[in-house]
Amino acid sequence: MDWTRSGDDIFIRLDPGEEIHAGIREVADKENVNAAAITSGIGRTRDNAYGFMDADHIYQRWTLESPCELVTLQGNFARMADGSGFTHLHATFTNDDVEVHAGHMFHATVEVVAEIHMRVMSKAIMTRCPMADSEFVALSFE
Repeated sequence: MDWTRSGDDIFIRLDPGEEIHAGIREVADKENVNAAAITSGIGRTRDNAYGFMDADHIYQRWTLESPCELVTLQGNFARMADGSGFTHLHATFTNDDVEVHAGHMFHATVEVVAEIHMRVMSKAIMTRCPMADSEFVALSFE
């Protein structure tokens, strides 16, 4: 992993074997980020877990174990009440047959590289709080 920062912009490179959520959280911790928008991400990943939240607030999940292209990545970074980092990411993947898969990203391991842009919201305070009777962790602003 490596990254560079220019003002409120951080560009991250994740390397083979690194997990995307964990990598973004590590950079956010080292750069003292409390709120950010993940504006883009591309690369090649494997062990991709993705899905959607159904009407009962339960996540439906699928896994793409074989390497895929990470075509898009977007979302945000906030802190939980205990100060730990929380990434909420959505992604689009294509397998080697160019079949598109997309949704909420639960997990993705870098196969070749992932290049991610994070825009720090230096004056914002965003907190994630679990919702009752839901797997969703809501976003609140102070």
